[in-house]
Amino acid sequence: MVDNVNPSVTVSGQQVDTSLVSYAHIIYALHSLSVLIGLTSAWTIVGSFVFGLPSIIAVIMNYARQSEVRGTFLESHFRWQIRTFWFAFLWVVVILALSLPLMLIMVGFFTLGIGYVLLGIWVIYRIIRGWLALRDQRPVNP
Repeated sequence: MVDNVNPSVTVSGQQVDTSLVSYAHIIYALHSLSVLIGLTSAWTIVGSFVFGLPSIIAVIMNYARQSEVRGTFLESHFRWQIRTFWFAFLWVVVILALSLPLMLIMVGFFTLGIGYVLLGIWVIYRIIRGWLALRDQRPVNP
């Protein structure tokens, strides 16, 4: 019997609540919104992703429902989304720490810009790869 309040789908032999699948889509959409804001404003992609409200809300949403997805293919998506956020944050700090001292000789502006562009490409790649895997109802393999 199917519960009409929380319908589920079977993926790889596991029952998954469809509302949790929708929830994961919303999280990818929030991260994508941060990237879009970074592309269309004075913010960088990375700056908008790490410090923008949509991505911060998305990572809080990940933590809030993480226990509900344990043992399902969605667990890999939540881990992927959380790790994308925190690794982007870490790399923002590392790139800034390496570039600031180099700004005295003007090289730091170049390393900062290139570092953030490359990190932005990595963030976009992670969002696209994860969202495509979710669309296909399969786990994200690191």
